[in-house]
Amino acid sequence: MLRMRQICLVAEDLDMIEAHLRGVFGLEVCHRDPGVGRFGLHNFLMPVGNAFLEVVSPMTPGTAGGRYLRRRGGDGGYMVIMQCGDIAARREHVANLGIRLITDSGNDQTDGIQLHPKDVPGAIAELRWNTGDDRLDGPWNPAGDHWLPAKREHVVTAMTAAELQSDDPSGMAARWSEVLEIPLGTDGDGYPTIALDDATLRFVEATDGRGEGLGGLDMATVDRGHVVTTARHHDLEVSEDESVVMLCGVRFRLV
Repeated sequence: MLRMRQICLVAEDLDMIEAHLRGVFGLEVCHRDPGVGRFGLHNFLMPVGNAFLEVVSPMTPGTAGGRYLRRRGGDGGYMVIMQCGDIAARREHVANLGIRLITDSGNDQTDGIQLHPKDVPGAIAELRWNTGDDRLDGPWNPAGDHWLPAKREHVVTAMTAAELQSDDPSGMAARWSEVLEIPLGTDGDGYPTIALDDATLRFVEATDGRGEGLGGLDMATVDRGHVVTTARHHDLEVSEDESVVMLCGVRFRLV
């Protein structure tokens, strides 16, 4: 089992991005984690279906999030966090590949590893086990103890794909495939893909001048009119065919 359970973005102005996500996608905050303060950050998490969209923002100088903002020239995608069923096997596999870890910590409720982006490029990849993994709406430690009451599905219902961009998308895709032990596929446009249990990782060429990173998310949308109208009200960029909204430096594709 390998699910795309959480996506993390990084932003300069946390309150503004929260307002945009509430207004445009109808999402609601389920948790603010005081524990990220030790990294000089503050954050919020919002359920999107049974997964979570997190946004972090630096509170103090010298944070990894702040350095990432400077490196990519502003807000953008930061982490892809996947829920797995056997973290011990995953930990052994990445060790055998010689991949360095940023963090490695756990308890009897949750256990996870973050992989160094110089060894697995494109975004910080995290593999995490959590109790209740037999349920699609099961508990998820980073989202707090009571996330279900904040679940809203009247505008969007799921994140169905994450788009990682690179000057060498095929090479990046091959590395992620090796790490996740899932063979590569291709989408209708010929881009390499990895099929997780509930979502797709798609690897594309970087064409926006921002270099390597998590550049896009596909959102299963039930009220596109609301998304487009509200995005324009918030002065966000909307593509000519109204299929993509730019928010927090990320291409939100409406599917």
